[in-house]
Amino acid sequence: MGNQGLQLDLEEILAKAVNGLKPDRREVLFILNLVERDAIEKLFQAARALRNHYFGSKVYLYGFIYFSTYCRNNCTFCYYRQSNKVSPRYRKTRKEIIEAALKLTESGIHLLDLTMGEDQYYRNVHFEELIGTIFEIKEQTGLPLMISPGVVPRDVLKEFKQIGVDWYACYQETHNRELFKRIRLNQSYDERLNLKYYAHELGMLIEEGLLAGIGESTEDLYHSFEVMDSISADQVRVMSFVPQKGTPLEKLQPIPRLREMLVIAVMRLLFPDKLIPASLDVDGISGLKQRLNAGANVVTSIIPPDRGLMGVSQSTLDIQEGGRSVDGIVPILEECGLTPASPRDYATWVEKQKTNLLKIM
Repeated sequence: MGNQGLQLDLEEILAKAVNGLKPDRREVLFILNLVERDAIEKLFQAARALRNHYFGSKVYLYGFIYFSTYCRNNCTFCYYRQSNKVSPRYRKTRKEIIEAALKLTESGIHLLDLTMGEDQYYRNVHFEELIGTIFEIKEQTGLPLMISPGVVPRDVLKEFKQIGVDWYACYQETHNRELFKRIRLNQSYDERLNLKYYAHELGMLIEEGLLAGIGESTEDLYHSFEVMDSISADQVRVMSFVPQKGTPLEKLQPIPRLREMLVIAVMRLLFPDKLIPASLDVDGISGLKQRLNAGANVVTSIIPPDRGLMGVSQSTLDIQEGGRSVDGIVPILEECGLTPASPRDYATWVEKQKTNLLKIM
């Protein structure tokens, strides 16, 4: 039957998915290996149809504040690994963090993502200082908050919840345990995963994330989808690996971005009512449209200029020019037939998701 037969199979898979029957393992592996442009476009159309069914044309916008680039870890893929001598280091003051949060809030974002490396300054004696800063941000902005601090003690995570933090993000990057060991040196796969379970027990929403292009197989990706489902992740994401200067993977050849787009689309088929980000942190503003067209419904890594804040995969791309701003992304949303949600829309989704979480815990 050749390609025509494969095309007919794909159409059947997608028709079932749009009608609520999620693809099985064999079908997911088939989709992840698509190469023909027409077939891929049909996949993306189905992903957009599911997104529109659950979310309409509304897209959520996340402000990003990377307030400390110090980290105790030596992840092989990360620019800010402890032993990297060429990466810029800073630790923003309380005033600087709050001012950046207010600037982002004024711009129209829906959530503030407060991110740091596993900075020993906070881990040793200063978590209370950070908790006080976050409490003030919550008081002044009233916005939903996400905390991305890496692995933290459970009592600290509990305090985050008590002061009003809504989300805990802590990515595995892969759920292949051997690959995890190779990229997250001397870290515990189970400790990282179990903290997400604990966050859910506390009533926080959780985000799980993958890194594409670090040696994972399509089988590994499918296993990750199974884990994401088992932990009931509220937001699932994927980002392409970008080689970082001064790291062991500096010379690893990046894979085509198509893999990331296929994973976004498959996530939409498997998790049709969940949040799936289109990150500005890989290709900047130029890569937003293709991620939205693959089925994403959140724009992340919106960073204000003139604050000295860094990104992660692309530490400076489009930041100072204002490209990674609400004003910079709205025209692209419009090109895709999409529109920013209102802050109330997003807050309502978060509260509904929390209510649903209480029912299953």
